[in-house]
Amino acid sequence: MVAAMSVAAVALVASSQDEHQFKISKNLDIFFSIFKNLDLYYVDEPDPDRLVPDAIDAMLGGLDPYTTYIPEKDKDEYNFMIEGQYGGVGAIIQKSDTNLIQVREIYAGTPSQKAGLKPGDRFVMIDGESMRGKDVAQVRSKLRGKVGETIEVVIERPGVAKNFSVDIKRELVKLDAVEYYGMVDDEIGYILLRSFETDCAEAVKKAFLDLRDKQGAKSVILDLRGNTGGLLDESLQIVNFFVPQGSRMLQTKGRRKAMDRVYTAQRQPVDTVMPLAVMINRGSASASEIVSGALQDLDRAVVTGQRSFGKGLVQATREVAYDGMLKLTTAKYYTPSGRCIQAIDYSHRDESGAVGYVPDSLISEFHTRGGRPVYDGGGISPDVLLDIKSYKPVTVALIYTDQVFSFIVDLTKRGLKPQLDNDGKVTDALFNDFMAFVKTRPGFKYRTASQDAYDKLVSAAKSDGVYEARKSEFDALKATCQADLERDMNMAKVEISRLMEEEIIRFYSLRKASIGHNLQYDEQLAETCRLLHDGERFRGLLSGSVPSHAGDKRAASNSK
Repeated sequence: MVAAMSVAAVALVASSQDEHQFKISKNLDIFFSIFKNLDLYYVDEPDPDRLVPDAIDAMLGGLDPYTTYIPEKDKDEYNFMIEGQYGGVGAIIQKSDTNLIQVREIYAGTPSQKAGLKPGDRFVMIDGESMRGKDVAQVRSKLRGKVGETIEVVIERPGVAKNFSVDIKRELVKLDAVEYYGMVDDEIGYILLRSFETDCAEAVKKAFLDLRDKQGAKSVILDLRGNTGGLLDESLQIVNFFVPQGSRMLQTKGRRKAMDRVYTAQRQPVDTVMPLAVMINRGSASASEIVSGALQDLDRAVVTGQRSFGKGLVQATREVAYDGMLKLTTAKYYTPSGRCIQAIDYSHRDESGAVGYVPDSLISEFHTRGGRPVYDGGGISPDVLLDIKSYKPVTVALIYTDQVFSFIVDLTKRGLKPQLDNDGKVTDALFNDFMAFVKTRPGFKYRTASQDAYDKLVSAAKSDGVYEARKSEFDALKATCQADLERDMNMAKVEISRLMEEEIIRFYSLRKASIGHNLQYDEQLAETCRLLHDGERFRGLLSGSVPSHAGDKRAASNSK
């Protein structure tokens, strides 16, 4: 009887596999037949290099946003995101107010800096080819290329009467994964990790040891805010630095058994006792969530900030025909407590094809190594929730349209330089000069929160039938709610001034200097420092004797 049941089960599996293979063959035949008829009879000759990639993108788009086709021409850009290095000149470029692309930022120690390029410089010609009217991608493709080759670049510099030519020798540009590290006070070290790319774990280790052994750090903050992730192996190495050998760090589960794996700490740790805090926000995803989730589950670090993005999916790449690659989701991952923090359920779609968040009814409780409750359902909920203070609408508009950078370039064009005071602060005179500059900018617009609220009020009043009868009062209110640039900039003076300081320091002293300067204004960092200085509260959060935000099921809710 048992043998008969086994034979039946094998036959059922074989039948299911045969049916699956038939469906694949059938649909590939349909696709080929349709394309063949298009090629033979469509009124205009179809372009296969456009139609087929579009069809591939549409097919993969029905799965999840992380499963993508990478053609040969895009492989260098993908490898740059993974490895953090490329053959080029080391400059960030962007559109300018003219028809030329300009330098936005120079990386330290790169060919651009060695050649004397500066922010605001505009590319007129590269290797004899005019760059007028070219877009950012076209100019970038001319700047990047084979390491060791020299390119001739003609530059238009604001404030310099004549264009000039410089030769730039391409090098392997390696960006620092650890964008900044240092002491924020006498006892607390700080590490800002930009992304989880090749060798980033070693960079974190180097920074940590320097802070602990040379600069006297008694505790350390790892800042993963805005870090969208990267390589799985690098994230696990970082976790391994801080947890005992043999600790379970992660588990992956896929449709195929080959994707099922348990990852444990294989190496001796660097430090298992120093107090650690990990800062996250809504922009912290994937590998950032692996690190913060593992250190939280193992009661090794207190996590502060906002709930993370909620990407609990693992991708791998496969080579495909004609030197392309397929990046596809192969598994879900689970933190040491057993929770999957994937927020959006791509496997179930409604009739329109839309996806939704994991419902609150399916959110489950798990427990850290010490027994503290934590929840799945989407993202890592921090132990200590820290509020984000949003910018005022006028400041958002200034950032979005890059007005401060344009102001600095305009001063440079006139042979001037924005001067901060002795403490690196924006003076009243400089702020007023900037405000006068913004007033001259054509098309600079923004909407206040009052305007949005007024529009909603008018809509409601019309629905209630009272708008026409009170129109004069509504008109008076509308005038009050209108944007007033001078008034609104003065109301946002503190945050705009800090934005100006950051841009000015970055323009003349590169990124690391601006990051270090801005730490003094980082309220979330200040709150995390206060937590680390309060040893009793810090230890209580890890032991569970002090209530944690992560232990509140409402924190994991996806209700909108």
